[in-house]
Amino acid sequence: MTRRNRTLRQSPALREMVAETILTASDFIVPLFVTEGTGIKEEISSMPGYYRFSLDNLKKEANELWALGIKSVLLFVKVPDNLKDDACSEALNKDGLMMRSIKAIKEVQPDMCVMTDVALDPFSPYGHDGLVKNFEILNDETLKVLAEMGVLHADAGADFVAPSDMMDHRVRVIRAALEQSGFTKTGILAYSAKYASCFYGPFRDALDSAPGFGDKKTYQMDPRNRTEAIKETLDDIDEGADIVMVKPAGAYLDIIRDVKNIANVPVAAYQVSGEYAMIKAAAQRGWLNENAAIAESLTAIKRAGADLIATYFAKEYLKGRE
Repeated sequence: MTRRNRTLRQSPALREMVAETILTASDFIVPLFVTEGTGIKEEISSMPGYYRFSLDNLKKEANELWALGIKSVLLFVKVPDNLKDDACSEALNKDGLMMRSIKAIKEVQPDMCVMTDVALDPFSPYGHDGLVKNFEILNDETLKVLAEMGVLHADAGADFVAPSDMMDHRVRVIRAALEQSGFTKTGILAYSAKYASCFYGPFRDALDSAPGFGDKKTYQMDPRNRTEAIKETLDDIDEGADIVMVKPAGAYLDIIRDVKNIANVPVAAYQVSGEYAMIKAAAQRGWLNENAAIAESLTAIKRAGADLIATYFAKEYLKGRE
């Protein structure tokens, strides 16, 4: 034998030295769910160990994340039913929960990269990502609202706005609105290849944003399609996206690699709520080692080509390494 491949696997030190994929705290974007009230830290039933925070506890969470070396968060707000209407008007409330959440984090961690969800499903009585008329999700009418949302988030201090709605040309319209309003330094993290996945269920519990009718297949991508992801991503880059994202991550590792191969901007991937819930459920039943499953799943996402990973496991992974 001229080469024994096992030579480089003989000890933990050797394996660490030659490891090709290394996860660090700066790889992670942490999704945070925010709710109205004070003193609230309520566990999401379908996401054990994950919580909705009121603003006071959101600040504490931001401090804890920063202490772990985490540099970025992605904000989602839970909107009370009485504030939801057909026009999604609460999305444009300058004093709304999203704007207060951005300011709360910047107050305690001014250097945290704050990203904000831009979509209408939390604000709509129908739970859809766009305006609705006669059971149709309207594209062009929705773009105007998304652009206004983006400007409001930027004005409140967001570093990145993250349109997750999958309306056609929303990146172009949001970018133009940001430029025209003077927010030339505000970035766009585009959900470029967002699939109509079954793995979003727990997230919709977290925000009470499940569709009130039908599904989201007229705007989110068909899981059977691969080439379409490239087309969507290239369109978003051309329209001004600074970072592109694939969602979900675990069942779409091939898409992450495809996107990485063609993108000239950083690539993110979202390890979604269903992926989180599956690992948690199996671990609670003793069917797998939780820390090992978390590490392996996150490593696979980065190995596939993700430069950034939005994940609910960031804190657990980093604490598990200590």
